Amino acid sequence: MGEITVVCSLTLDGVMQGPGRVDEDVRGGFQYGGWGTPYSEDSMGRVLQRRAGVQGGMLLGRRTYEDFAGFWPKQEDNPYTDALNKQQKYVVSSTLTDPDWVNTHVIGLDGVAKLKSEQNLIVLGSGELVRSIPELIDVYILLIHPLVLGTGRHLFGNLHQPLTLTHSETTTTGVVIAEYKPGTVPSNG
Repeated sequence: MGEITVVCSLTLDGVMQGPGRVDEDVRGGFQYGGWGTPYSEDSMGRVLQRRAGVQGGMLLGRRTYEDFAGFWPKQEDNPYTDALNKQQKYVVSSTLTDPDWVNTHVIGLDGVAKLKSEQNLIVLGSGELVRSIPELIDVYILLIHPLVLGTGRHLFGNLHQPLTLTHSETTTTGVVIAEYKPGTVPSNG
């Protein structure tokens, strides 16, 4: 049985929309795209590689997949491009039919549990997907940025799920990398 690990950048107020680029996700008139870039650093990449270096496939929602596929294959002389090209990618979609990025497979939402039974999976971003499969998620690695936006799409939406902190560390730019597992509400007594 595999595990599903979610890795997601968030602001302190839980916004996950558009951390990487100004034009990454402008749905709803979102104007703060690229908010995560000033907090990026090499050590954050090393920490993520160590913490999330799970052998297995990537599980992506359609929107995240299309954003990645439109960007990463075009980045030359970049070690991430080569790694992502080699990675098996599974896109959960009922509308995507002919993905053009190498090693990409389309599955339905009902196929996620079977895929998890066969291998470890890592989910990058993909908020709608995360909210659709909370019972299948084993680990959340959240990069919590010291920033409040006050608007934007949130990772958890209306989801209610108690979590247990299993590890945390802070980067030199103030990003808290926190690892949580679904857990129980602590008792006071």
